[in-house]
Amino acid sequence: MENSRGFGRRRLLAAVAFAAVAFAAGPAFAQAWPSKPITLIVPFPAGGTTDVLARSLADKLQQSLGQPVIVESKPGAGATLGADYVAKARPDGYTLLVGAVHHTIASSVYKKLPYDFQASFSPVTTIALVPNVLVVNAVNPAKSVAELVAQAKAQPGKLNYGSNGNGTAQHLIGTQFENLTGTDIVHIPYKGSGPLVTDLLGNQVTMSFDTVTPVLQHIKSGKLRALAVTTPRRASALPDVPTLEEAGVKGIAIGTWFGLLAPAATPKEVVARLNAEAVKVIQSADFKKRMDEIGAEPVGNTSEQMAAQIRSETEKFARLVKDAKVTID
Repeated sequence: MENSRGFGRRRLLAAVAFAAVAFAAGPAFAQAWPSKPITLIVPFPAGGTTDVLARSLADKLQQSLGQPVIVESKPGAGATLGADYVAKARPDGYTLLVGAVHHTIASSVYKKLPYDFQASFSPVTTIALVPNVLVVNAVNPAKSVAELVAQAKAQPGKLNYGSNGNGTAQHLIGTQFENLTGTDIVHIPYKGSGPLVTDLLGNQVTMSFDTVTPVLQHIKSGKLRALAVTTPRRASALPDVPTLEEAGVKGIAIGTWFGLLAPAATPKEVVARLNAEAVKVIQSADFKKRMDEIGAEPVGNTSEQMAAQIRSETEKFARLVKDAKVTID
């Protein structure tokens, strides 16, 4: 009798423990992932490169995963608000970040961040690399980087450049451009490419160092003029546009990568499935064709390769930020 009661008690305790573990693990524990819609958080407004890439990926991912993949914008603070939102999300694979090189820069630019970009996320894969390009409105008389620099030197503090926000790649490129050319150009931070390009087309901002994607159609239509790309080699989408080094400004070699990340502690099997499905999409002919149209180079690497890329670039940009003396409270 006593043994029977003891056995029953042990079974009850085991059942309670199992239920506690299942409750803590949530839906990901109880059923196969994914079993509900997945949300991709874009830390910039709609219309920019991050948004375009996220939607291109989402369209294909939802077909292979069998669940809706929703793209949601949470812009602000140089892409750090959206990143913070995902860092604090439940690590179950249903809330993901479409991050970018900006986040590795922000780690050094901001004195305080509510998350640690390397510790708070599980990298999934790098989606694409996109060159940045120095553009001006077509009404600007500058036909080359040298002419733009001369214009800036003749009017110190009068010209300005727009960026996707404080601490973004465009901000750092602009700061380096000023330092290397000995110019005084005013920085105007925007929440993203959408509003920046609108003001650029309206000639309310002199120039930008944005990614190729949001300005490519306007360069082709003649509304904007591309003076140089900021990457080490010319962009395939703009083969006739020189690099900054070719244009005489040596020392800037920055492009923008975009990638998929999950909150830290997301189950390894979920990250592995995400990587496999995302890479399959990124390496597909349809996705590559779409990337060609927007001036992007598809990547699709392993989670470990993306993590190594983040570590390397965080260290590199920490040095550049220190040299450029760019800090934000």
